[in-house]
Amino acid sequence: MLNNRKIRLMTRLAVYEKNEGKEDVKLSKYYKTDYVRLQILKTILSVTVGYLLILLMIVIYKSEYLIANAVSLDYKTIGVTLLGTYIILLTVFIVGTLIGFSFKYDKSRKKLARYYKTLKKLRMIYREEDGLEAEDTNREDII
Repeated sequence: MLNNRKIRLMTRLAVYEKNEGKEDVKLSKYYKTDYVRLQILKTILSVTVGYLLILLMIVIYKSEYLIANAVSLDYKTIGVTLLGTYIILLTVFIVGTLIGFSFKYDKSRKKLARYYKTLKKLRMIYREEDGLEAEDTNREDII
């Protein structure tokens, strides 16, 4: 006989495992601080590479002006401006990463908690069925 409750639980578990569950299980292997730090390191690397590529494009675009005025440029001001812009940009992205991935990790943990709770319900249904089957076989032995 089909147990509709068990079928609904198994369907819900299968849909979760197929869609969001893969990523949530990967996240569960990390502590929150380790996961967020890893994402921050990725962000630092990405921002640095992107910033350097943008600077390279600007230097190539303005190369004629830079070559013509190489002697009269104020390199200290340019360096301070570039470094300040980089630090501000990096800070904004790191704070965004910290907030975003902390939220993502917490959300993932809540979904996993619901998943494990549903698994526990399913396990209880199986135990109830096994208990009923064991009682039925005991009754047949008596008759």
